[in-house]
This record gives sequence, C-alpha cells and structure tokens, in this order.
Amino acid sequence: VQLVESGGGSVQAGGSLRLPCAASGFSFERFTVGWFREAPGKERDMISTISHSYGRTYYADSVKGRFTISSDIGKNMVYLQMNSLKPDDTGVYYCAAAFGITEQAGPGWYDRWGQGIQVTVSS
Repeated sequence: VQLVESGGGSVQAGGSLRLPCAASGFSFERFTVGWFREAPGKERDMISTISHSYGRTYYADSVKGRFTISSDIGKNMVYLQMNSLKPDDTGVYYCAAAFGITEQAGPGWYDRWGQGIQVTVSS
C-alpha cells in the first residue's frame, strides 16, 4: 500500500502547478483522498479533499477558486491543480487516503499517507 506524490517544485507567484497522487496496492474507489500542506513551523492543514463514496469535495477557504481537486479512478490517480499560486502556498504537500470518510473529516482520520513533496512559491 503506497501513495506517491509528484509534480512539486518552485514557481513564481501567479504561476500554476499540478500535483498528481498515485496509489498502489489499493483502489481509490470508495476512499476519500485529501491534500494537506505543512508550512515551516506550522501545523499540517487540510487543503482539499475528494470523497468518492459521497461524491463531494472540500476546499479550504484559502484555496477556493484557485485550486481544483479531481480524480481518475481508472488510473487510480488524484490530482490537485493549483493556479494563481501565492507565497503563502509554500510548504510540503501530502496526499492521504482513508476509506469511506466524508470530505470534511480532518487529518486524524487518514491512515495512508504519502511522503510529501515540496512546493515553493516565490514573490
């Protein structure tokens, strides 16, 4: 069972990045998949989630209108499209999954985590 994030890197403010999350050893079907961000010296924040059981998504206020979460169950992939990036979006982004939880459930409910990937937005 493994989650692997990719697509991170450095970008200037206003730019875009797309973060894929790939699962192996299990299917995302009926799982809720979330993206979390950990900035230096701060707690891990829930950025966006997608619940395949309930067919709903969640976005933190800080990213609404800029980030879009999507999935391709056939490829067992979840994507986070990040547009209009700001320096405050800088951090390590983690993909996580949990079976059957709602899109609002917090990070403590997730039991499968990727290793994280760095995103740096410069001004």
